[in-house]
Amino acid sequence: MTKNYLLEIGLEEMPAHVVTKSVNQFAQRAEKFLKENRISFDSIEKFSTPRRLTIFVKGIAEKQTDIDVKAKGPSKKIAQDADGNWTKAAQGFARGQGMTPDDIFFEELKGVEYAYIQKHEDGQKVETVLSHMDEVIKAITFPTRMRWGSYDFEYIRPIHWLVSLLDTEEVPVKILDITSGRMTRGHRFLGEDVEIDDANNYVEKLKSQFVIVDAKERKQIISDQISKIATDNNWDIDVDPDLLEEVNNLVEFPTTFYGSFDKKYLEIPEEVLITSMKDNQRYFYVRDQAGKLAPYFIGVRNGNSEHIENVIRGNEKVLVARLEDADFFFKEDQKKSIADYVEKLKTVNFHVKIGTMYEKMARVHQIAEHLAKLFKLDATETKDLLRASDIYKFDLVTSMVDEFPELQGVMGEKYAEIMGETKAVAQAIREHYMPISAEGALPASKVGAALAIADKIDSLVTFYAVDLIPSGSNDPYALRRQAYGIVRILDHYQWSMNLEDLQDYLKANLTVPAKLDLGKNEKAINEFMIDRVRQLLNQKGIRNDIVDAVASGSNVDPIAMIDVAEVLQKHVADDDFKVVMEALGRIVNLSKKAKFGYSDDLSVDDNLFENPSESQLKEQVAKVNDDNAEDLFKQLAALRPVIDSYFDENMIMAKDEKVKNNRLTQLVIANHLIANLGDLSKIVTK
Repeated sequence: MTKNYLLEIGLEEMPAHVVTKSVNQFAQRAEKFLKENRISFDSIEKFSTPRRLTIFVKGIAEKQTDIDVKAKGPSKKIAQDADGNWTKAAQGFARGQGMTPDDIFFEELKGVEYAYIQKHEDGQKVETVLSHMDEVIKAITFPTRMRWGSYDFEYIRPIHWLVSLLDTEEVPVKILDITSGRMTRGHRFLGEDVEIDDANNYVEKLKSQFVIVDAKERKQIISDQISKIATDNNWDIDVDPDLLEEVNNLVEFPTTFYGSFDKKYLEIPEEVLITSMKDNQRYFYVRDQAGKLAPYFIGVRNGNSEHIENVIRGNEKVLVARLEDADFFFKEDQKKSIADYVEKLKTVNFHVKIGTMYEKMARVHQIAEHLAKLFKLDATETKDLLRASDIYKFDLVTSMVDEFPELQGVMGEKYAEIMGETKAVAQAIREHYMPISAEGALPASKVGAALAIADKIDSLVTFYAVDLIPSGSNDPYALRRQAYGIVRILDHYQWSMNLEDLQDYLKANLTVPAKLDLGKNEKAINEFMIDRVRQLLNQKGIRNDIVDAVASGSNVDPIAMIDVAEVLQKHVADDDFKVVMEALGRIVNLSKKAKFGYSDDLSVDDNLFENPSESQLKEQVAKVNDDNAEDLFKQLAALRPVIDSYFDENMIMAKDEKVKNNRLTQLVIANHLIANLGDLSKIVTK
């Protein structure tokens, strides 16, 4: 007969962003604990509020599964002496298994006899196992932890109570000085402490004390209430899922309401208004049916609708105070010019080891000038890019961004337009931060994309120049995200950028102080960028062996690497893919025997040819064009019959040194083309 088990951790209010992750982790760790302890169950339900993390294990077995164990001990020659007496090793083995040496028997394993003991273990009662659930509670990890009282124990917030029930029976679980019982706490203001008589009544008992413990149910209530407000007022409300999740984890008994603010504040850029409402106050903003921002907001109260008018007035007062500040900053910021703000950047550090933000913009201007030519931007795009590179950080020293840091770039775009910059320049100022997350949106304009790459390249090479290099999970300057952003933008716009050529240009042309050695970690930067190409290829679903082949090749142009990987992935199912790879692989492997590498002046002497296949290979290789990955693959694949004939007719390592080197030269030249497809030895063809 199965039962249901309830375990609730009662805490002080947790930060909203940890609640869902923590209860998920709680359930996962509980599942692992039960399986490791041979306790079967049907499923685990999760409940959570800001003040509690709860699991409800349905259909839990009454006891552990019985097991028969055959334990292996020392070899026979160690277990017994020459007279057949049990040694201390054998006695210790038996004692460790709770048995005696008389229970030992021998079996042969790989030609050696070993001591074994066969024993039967009866499963313990589930209550005994569940009394150790404190191990699960303590194992939960959090992004931040705190101590309380005189304890060394750390947790997300102080634990105040525990409930541990197997149906109606209490199962004692203890943490610090808190022993579990059946008493839980209702809503902080509306409810009272309540006794859970039966684990199966948990949800309803708490609901009677104004706690909706089911997070999914709370979320649906909030969504339904917002929908009703929108319908009643003919509004369009963007229910952002992240904000809904956050608000849901701030309340135990939700009541949704709406408030208003003066229309005059709509003159402030709507991004500022939305930030004030959404990010600062956790409100949902409102639009009318024409899509324009309306002077209303939607809030969620942790309580019932009693005295809701007072709640609305209080929230309106708080929001208006923030909007007053925003209005003041918006007007004050416009009293200065962009040039004034750029001048102030001379005193703002980008990083103390690297220099000021003003110096960073100067470097980015130089990088942008190079990229404009590399990416073949037209004259207007180039002009806008260079202008943007001269000013793109100016909004960092405005009052608005000082108050609302999350608006950097956004306010730069707004102020740039107001102060007479072209739309392309203004847009690039906002877009240079993109993507703001690993898979975030990319710049929509070429100017913004080029500026984003230039800015990220500067960050990458300057941080590496002063040895501030990501290691393990440590990446305080988000260089992985920035490098991945470069790769994604290059892929999106199909812009070619050879990493070695770029670094050669930077070393030769970028104006940097002596303390910045741009050549110091050049190889490490290339490897770092190639790892980001790997990341993108994995995201695209490219086979692991193909990713390894491309990443290990001679090409260090992200776009060329991506193109080759996609071509190989496309052709991997071809009927002749295996034989093509084998033929090309023979050239790759044998070319390694040459004591010389590829160079442009490497030439083959026709007078040393002994067989027609040598001429055929030379002629066919000379026709191969490596400008396009698809064409390159097809042309190299078409060489297979010629390659097979070449190896059938010729001994590469001929006794005649001149003939041998001539043939190796042919292979080195061919391998130079093949290398554009990566290290083909890593391709799995079985």
